[in-house]
Amino acid sequence: MQKTTLKVAGMSCQHCVAAVTKAVSLVPGVKNVTVSLKDGTASFEYGGIPADLEKIKAAITDQGYDAA
Repeated sequence: MQKTTLKVAGMSCQHCVAAVTKAVSLVPGVKNVTVSLKDGTASFEYGGIPADLEKIKAAITDQGYDAA
């Protein structure tokens, strides 16, 4: 498992945090998701495969936020 932190732009409230947390958590193989409104980040563990990271970024983008 690889631990990664992505910057997430566009979050402004706890609803945003909940939406990003749920979206990332639903990606197969992702564990230990922590989203910080204050820092504008999403941290998680995943298998370390680049395609998986792209799926995670897509899940965040699908919720209306930018992931980098």
